[in-house]
Order: sequence, then structure tokens, then C-alpha cells
Amino acid sequence: MSASFEEVLARDGKLVYTGAGTSMLPMLRSKRDLIIVERPSGRLKRYDVTLYKRNSGQYVLHRVLKVRKDGYVLCGDNQWRREYGVTDRQIVGVLTAFVRDGKEIPVTDPHYRLYVHLWCDLFWLRAAILWCLALPGRIRKKLGKRYN
Repeated sequence: MSASFEEVLARDGKLVYTGAGTSMLPMLRSKRDLIIVERPSGRLKRYDVTLYKRNSGQYVLHRVLKVRKDGYVLCGDNQWRREYGVTDRQIVGVLTAFVRDGKEIPVTDPHYRLYVHLWCDLFWLRAAILWCLALPGRIRKKLGKRYN
């Protein structure tokens, strides 16, 4: 039986893992890039990428868009729908670096910081672009239901 993410972080202080999924594209490529997650020291800040556990038990890696007194507003970089109400008790860890094509990129890297600011500060533009890109699929899905 393998250890949970929480157990690995408690034991080693760091989790190195290859994630799966597309919610953090273009920054993280599914099953290709390594993520390096550490236990958070204190509350998260805007732009942090957090590993958290949903009430369903699903682990998710998303970015903090807003810090609130009672929780966080999160969203994947490849998504436009925000997730509200994520609390500190659900936070497992925070991304400190990722490895792409053998090169470790810390979250303090100037290029990474520029990407984060452009990607997050222009959220509404990104959301509109992603919504438009997903529109043909939504139309096909609706038409498929209508003719089945």
C-alpha cells in the first residue's frame, strides 16, 4: 500500500510527483512534468499553486486567485471556473518548483513570475479565450443529445 500525499509530506517534508490532468496547462504537462510540493508555512498567498484535497477525496493542484479570511478562491491555469470555499484544513501542500524537460524551475524564477502575473492578472481575457475554445465541443455535445 502506498503512502498518501499527506504521509509523504509529513515524513519527508517534500513530495515529488508526476501529475495527471490538464487543469494546469500550459504550465504543467500531464504525466510529463514533475511537481515539487512542500508543506505550507502559514497561510497561502495569491498566485501560490496549492495541492488540496476536495471533500470527495480527490487531490487537485490549482492556483490561488484570492485569499479570504475563511478560505481561498482557486482555479486551474487551463480553466475559467473558479472554485470557492477551499479551506486551510483541505490544503495539503504548496508548489515550490516543477521540473520540465530535466530543468527545475522554482516558483521564484523571474520567467515563472512573469507568466503567473500575465496569466492571472488577465484572468478575464484568459477565461474568455478558454470559453471560446471550448464552445465547439459544447455545441457538439448539445447537438448530440438532441439527435440521440
